[in-house]
Amino acid sequence: MRISAVVTCLTMTGLLGLAGSGPQATCRVKLILFDADSNREIPGLVKIEDADGQPVAIDKLLSRGLGLEGDLPIHRWHVLPASTVVDLPRGKFTITAISGLETEAARRDVDLTAAESTVSIPLTRFYHADREGYRSGNTHLHLMKVSRETCDRYLREVPRADRLDVMFLSYLERADADKEYTSNRYTGADLAALTRQSGVMFGNGEEHRHNFTGWGEGYGHVMFLNIKELIQPVSIGPGIMLTGHDGLPLQRGIDQARKDGATVIWCHNEWGLEALPNWLTGRVQAQNIFDGGIRSSFKDSFYRYLNAGLRVPFSTGTDWFMYDFSRAYVRVDGDLTTSNWLKQLAAGRSFITNGPLLDLRVSGRTVGDTVKLPDSGHVTIVARASGRVDFQRVELVQNGTVIVTASTKPVGGHFEAELKQPLSISKPCWLALRTPPPSVKDDPELAMPTPLNELGRELFAHTSPIYVDVAGRPVFDPTVARQLLEKMNASRQQLLQHGKFEDDLARERVLDVYRDGIAALEKRLGDD
Repeated sequence: MRISAVVTCLTMTGLLGLAGSGPQATCRVKLILFDADSNREIPGLVKIEDADGQPVAIDKLLSRGLGLEGDLPIHRWHVLPASTVVDLPRGKFTITAISGLETEAARRDVDLTAAESTVSIPLTRFYHADREGYRSGNTHLHLMKVSRETCDRYLREVPRADRLDVMFLSYLERADADKEYTSNRYTGADLAALTRQSGVMFGNGEEHRHNFTGWGEGYGHVMFLNIKELIQPVSIGPGIMLTGHDGLPLQRGIDQARKDGATVIWCHNEWGLEALPNWLTGRVQAQNIFDGGIRSSFKDSFYRYLNAGLRVPFSTGTDWFMYDFSRAYVRVDGDLTTSNWLKQLAAGRSFITNGPLLDLRVSGRTVGDTVKLPDSGHVTIVARASGRVDFQRVELVQNGTVIVTASTKPVGGHFEAELKQPLSISKPCWLALRTPPPSVKDDPELAMPTPLNELGRELFAHTSPIYVDVAGRPVFDPTVARQLLEKMNASRQQLLQHGKFEDDLARERVLDVYRDGIAALEKRLGDD
């Protein structure tokens, strides 16, 4: 690894006298991270451990695990937004530093037995997303139970240290509990100020949602990003708000958000009875997965939706606090604005990750594009993945099935995997690149955990698809389409069983959502 940390200790008689020589003596340390190529100072995360591997608290720096309960790996990391002077116990320690996902980790043993030290750590960058036009963003974030002052600091420092380009802070409601939702108090002017102060582009949002019970499944949760004004009601029904009824579908709010120019992203993968009919009627523009934990996997929604002929851009976020490095990288042409980033996300020019960085080309086309073949033939696959943590292998997926894999190999202080080969195409399909998916409880096909990133989360990465049309026909699997029809009929029965409606009109208003989704899919089956 091309790292040559500089540790300079300056011992001064006067300062030694002030600091003392007992067990409580401290060393005043200036911590600096910089880019090894440009020598520019950069923000990042640092972890300091003693000879026994125990973490050393750094009171002056913000804990990366702020707001998260338990003794987690994330709590060992601190945010270093710029060069900072901190007071540490005297002794010998190991300092580990990273910056975002694109640098190798630098680990250095340091002797801090003097009164003052300067620790300058260069970080080697192995991936340059900006050179490919990719800009990273978190589409789903809320903060609670912290003061406004702490919240301001968190938003100024953490996204920047994680090297995000775009951050959406979203409003939501729950009876009584939302009194402690600090992130609900931010105005457009506040977000503009955060953008200036942090260098990260902040945008607004709203999580519009419905549950039949307080935490149980209902119609689902959907994100409206870049809204002009709140879509009311923000949360629907007695399950969340302890008042009202279940007679308003999410579709009503989705239509208003789209009319206002907002981008609509479904939350939490396939969770929610109303996800599928809204996708089938063209109302949703991207799908989040792993935002708030690992509920299920790609095969439960993405792969089935894609095989039924839908175009489904991949997206993600972190929901409550930034407990992970989760983000969507989006290829952006032109100026970076929240609107432009969302437009390109909706076009499917994205990959999602909490560690590995991906690149996929099919006959020169990239994610979100369509390759058109006049008849069956061959395409050329060029794929590459790189990551700081060994992600084991990269996998090429065709219509939901892994068809080719390549193992990782160490390159300097990171890992890489590559694929380059022709692929025979006989029928319409979609192609995507991924790393092994994280484990899912009670799913025997996904019982094996993936390696953990530095924050203690299982690794994942997946590109949005590249579509391959053959003889003018896109992919469409009638068998999968019929399975989705069965799912919508089952969802309709669930809402009739659990819903509380003030009258027949309210019930029919919700049922219309499913009638329209079923009609759209039946028409597609009839046209095939």
